[in-house]
Amino acid sequence: MIHCFAEIIVPDLSRENANSGRVAGIDEAGRGPWAGPVFAAAVVLNQSKMPDELRFGINDSKLISSAKRERFFSMLHFCADIGVGRAEVTEIDETNILSATFMAMERALQSLSITVDIALVDGNQAPNLPCKVETLVKGDSLSLSIAAASIVAKVHRDREMATLAKTFPEYGWEKNAGYGTKEHREALARIGVTPHHRKTFSPIAKIIAKI
Repeated sequence: MIHCFAEIIVPDLSRENANSGRVAGIDEAGRGPWAGPVFAAAVVLNQSKMPDELRFGINDSKLISSAKRERFFSMLHFCADIGVGRAEVTEIDETNILSATFMAMERALQSLSITVDIALVDGNQAPNLPCKVETLVKGDSLSLSIAAASIVAKVHRDREMATLAKTFPEYGWEKNAGYGTKEHREALARIGVTPHHRKTFSPIAKIIAKI
């Protein structure tokens, strides 16, 4: 009998260590939701200060629990330089979500307290950064720096959506982070569009067109 086992891929530091100079991992959170800003984070890990819990526990932020994301987020501040950027809903609507995501990535890199030599960016398209850029498809499953950035960006965005939910509680943003869940869709049907909705996104644009 032949047993086939799926290969388990976990992020590591091989891509960081293959480059000379200071390396930042960059990732975003919030490209798909119908509401709220898009966030990005740039993370430069200090390998000598990283505890094993982070080195072997960090993964794509979507694959770990909210509680673990929060714990790792707190721990990263003791062993990494972190920059966070965001692009607002107005910027998303004025340009497009890809351009706005690149804006957030550029702002994240600019907000670092140090300069970097190379940025490892999740995805297959590169933002215009003042350093060498290497794109990695599914980079948050390959690079520990990108995975760390995905955690930082998601925690920041989830917290922002929870804050916005206090003003607009009917949409359930503290739970759905602005994605088009049943609760969110029903609230849109009852109440309509808020200033925090992305008006150029098709589901929101259709609602506006009916008004």
